[in-house]
Amino acid sequence: MDGKTKAIVAHITIIGWIIALVINSSEKDEFASYYIRQLLGIYLLGLVLTFIPIIGWLASIVVLVFWILSLIGAIQGEIKETPLVGKYFQEWFKAL
Repeated sequence: MDGKTKAIVAHITIIGWIIALVINSSEKDEFASYYIRQLLGIYLLGLVLTFIPIIGWLASIVVLVFWILSLIGAIQGEIKETPLVGKYFQEWFKAL
């Protein structure tokens, strides 16, 4: 499986992310690794923001927009950083 396919599979729910992570661990691809790190950050950000009263639903919309932008980048085969937080995701999860 090539890196672009792994990156797209990672966008298909958390199960797709786990599958992409496992497949990418055996044959590393930097493009797939980039999107695996981005999505882990997006998923965790969404999880944390849902616990904030009142603005949690608005934050969920922002997380959905981040996910869509990430998916578009993966489909186009381009490395597109998640606005505002993408560089942090790459630093924090560089072991993936």
